[in-house]
Amino acid sequence: MTEFHHPATALIHGGIDRTPFGETSEAIFLTSGFVYDSAEQAEATFLGTASHYQYTRFGNPTITALERRLAILEGAEACRVTATGMAAVHGALLCQLKTGDRLVASRALFGSCHWIVSTLLPRYGIDIAFVDAADLEGWRRAFATPAAMVLLETPSNPMLDIVDLRAVSDLAHQAGALVVVDNVFATPLLQRPRDFGADIVVYSATKHIDGQGRVLGGAVLGAKQWVEEVLQPFLRNTGPALSPFNAWTLLKSLETLELRVRAACASAAILADTLALNPAVRRVWYPTRRDHPQQELAMRQMSAGGTLVTFEVHGGKEAAFRALNALRLVAISNNLGDARSLVTHPATTTHMRIGAEERARLGITDGTIRLSVGLEDVRDLQADLAQALAAASSTRAAA
Repeated sequence: MTEFHHPATALIHGGIDRTPFGETSEAIFLTSGFVYDSAEQAEATFLGTASHYQYTRFGNPTITALERRLAILEGAEACRVTATGMAAVHGALLCQLKTGDRLVASRALFGSCHWIVSTLLPRYGIDIAFVDAADLEGWRRAFATPAAMVLLETPSNPMLDIVDLRAVSDLAHQAGALVVVDNVFATPLLQRPRDFGADIVVYSATKHIDGQGRVLGGAVLGAKQWVEEVLQPFLRNTGPALSPFNAWTLLKSLETLELRVRAACASAAILADTLALNPAVRRVWYPTRRDHPQQELAMRQMSAGGTLVTFEVHGGKEAAFRALNALRLVAISNNLGDARSLVTHPATTTHMRIGAEERARLGITDGTIRLSVGLEDVRDLQADLAQALAAASSTRAAA
C-alpha cells in the first residue's frame, strides 16, 4: 500500500483499487450480491479460504475503498463502516460487552449515546458507571473496579468538555478496559485518539465526513484482530450495512474534508471571539479560547479548536428561541459538520430526553445554543448572529 505522509493526499488517493477499466473516480458497485465461477469457489468463499465478495451486507468494493481510506487517515489497522453513526457506537459496544460486564462512560455524551449507556445496556445486565468528563480523580475512582469498556466523547456534545485521553486510557487499560472514543467533533484531522492510547474510534460519517447534508453513515476503527474477530461478525449478522451509494458519496466527500474542516475551524475561532463580546451572550465555550477551563489540554490533544461553538444567552429559553428565530442565514437544525452553518437548542432537541437534572449536571441550560460553523464568509455569519442577538435582546428589553 502506498504510504501517504500528509492527510490531504491520503484523502484523495487512499484506498483506491481501480477496476480493469481504469476509472479516475471510484466506481459505485450498486449490487446486493456477487456471482461465483464455480460451486467450489462459493464454498471456499464461505469457508474463508478464498477471497471473494459474497454479499454487500458482508462487503462491497466501494465500501472497502471507504474503509481503507478512513483507516489510512485515522492511522488504524482496520475499519468497518455502518449505516449510521449510532450503528457504529452501538456495534462497537455490543460486539464486545456481555452480561456481567462493566462499562465506564463519560457523563457528557450525545443524547442517543447516553440512552444506549443509561437505558439499553442495563437491560442486558451490564453495569454502568458515569464520570464527569474533566474529573480525573473521578476516572481514577471508577477504574478502581475492573471494567470491560470505556465510552467517551472529546470534545463533548454540546458543551465541548475535554477528556484527558492519555490519562484516561492508561487508567482504563490498568482496569482491563478497551477505550472507545467518539471523535466526531474533532474529526481525524484535528485529533487521532489512538495516538493517545485509545483502542477504538467511532464516527458519525453523516457529520464532517459527508459534510454536505446528503447521506448517513458511521465508522468504527481499531486493531485488525479486534475488528475482524469481534466487530465484523456482529456487524455482518446484525446487518447495519452502509449502502454502496452512500459509501461512494462519502469517498467523494473525503477529498475535500481537510479544506472544509480547516476553513470552518478558522471561522469558528473568529465567531467564538465575536460572540464573547456580545452583551446578549452570557458565556462562550470554544476549546482553544483562553477562558475554556481545559484550554491547555485541548491544545495538547487537538491541532485546532474545531467547527463547533457553544454559547449561552441571557434570558433562558425564550431569549434563545428569539435569537434562533431571528437568524436569516444560519439555519436551525440538529445536524452538524455541514457546509452550511447550523444552530440548535440542545435542551429541546438533541439532549431533551436525558432530563432536566442530567442537563443541569452537564451545564446545558435553557439559554444554551450550539453553533455548527459552515463555509460561508465569516463576515456574513458575524452579521447574522449580531442582528439575531440584537433582535432577541431588544424584544426582551421591550417585554
